[in-house]
Amino acid sequence: MQAGVTPSISEVAEAAQVSRATAYRYFPSQAALVQAVVDEGLGPILTWKSTAADAELRVAELFDTAMPRIEAFEATFKAALKLSLDQWARRQAGTLGGEPAFTRGHRVELLKEALAPLKGRLPPRDLKRLAQALSLIFGVEVLIVLKDIWELDSRRTMSVAQWAARALVRAAIAESGADTARITLATTQK
Repeated sequence: MQAGVTPSISEVAEAAQVSRATAYRYFPSQAALVQAVVDEGLGPILTWKSTAADAELRVAELFDTAMPRIEAFEATFKAALKLSLDQWARRQAGTLGGEPAFTRGHRVELLKEALAPLKGRLPPRDLKRLAQALSLIFGVEVLIVLKDIWELDSRRTMSVAQWAARALVRAAIAESGADTARITLATTQK
């Protein structure tokens, strides 16, 4: 997958010099195979934790930990994205059949962990919206946009992603503070 190809289970069996039955025991579908490769590529990202009390710092730490690893396995993650998009298209066309869906979503839990210090400080709906906004700039998609489309190098890509993450966290906190001030003002005026 690092070469940009998503192999079939048969191709994996042949490359590993095992029977197809053995390969299918470990990977009953291409989606299961891709999920295993993605999880391996994510490696230490999946167990990331922070002890920082500041959400902005935690988000920066998550990006510092994850983005170099995501870039190192960029071809693998792009192949996984390609499979996900292909399955979506086949599902829309009604041709996916009983093939198990390749599921993505590690970023959801990672971003929730990074934003944990804001629980109770931001309304739940705003906290969720912030995590959703951050998910737009966290993952292989940011590499596609900034490296492939904007032709930025790794350093500039990381700089833009970090800047956007800081801006989103600061905006959410500032907006929440403004909402709190409006609520307090409205309450005291009654």
